[in-house]
Amino acid sequence: MPVGTKNGVIAGCGMHHVAVQTRDWDASLKLYRDTLGMEIVAEFGSPDRKIILLDMGDGSHMELFQPTAQSPKDAAKDNDPVIHFALATTDTLGVTEIVRKAGYEITMEPRSLDLGALSVTISFFKGPNGEIIEFFQTH
Repeated sequence: MPVGTKNGVIAGCGMHHVAVQTRDWDASLKLYRDTLGMEIVAEFGSPDRKIILLDMGDGSHMELFQPTAQSPKDAAKDNDPVIHFALATTDTLGVTEIVRKAGYEITMEPRSLDLGALSVTISFFKGPNGEIIEFFQTH
């Protein structure tokens, strides 16, 4: 395996994007673009259903789908089997305070954990579409 390659089967493997079916388009933009600072890098879809791709800052992306009349309404049921997704950070405590001050529900306060070979600080909060988002900091 070449130096720096972690996956010997899929060349260049890594996270490209997480797709979120929004239930409230404006609230989703407020969180991902305005509160978390992700920049819109592409807008596509159709006139009746916008889709945007936001750069998370490390080459991975968040994809937001504008809701339609047929969009899922029950976040608890319709996000199955996704349990949550994690955003990498170097400051779990600080970014948790940013989302708290923006009015989002913190579902797990920052906590440091020893995961064997990995020491981390994590926290969780609920996004505007019912999505559960984790902040994940490795030490």
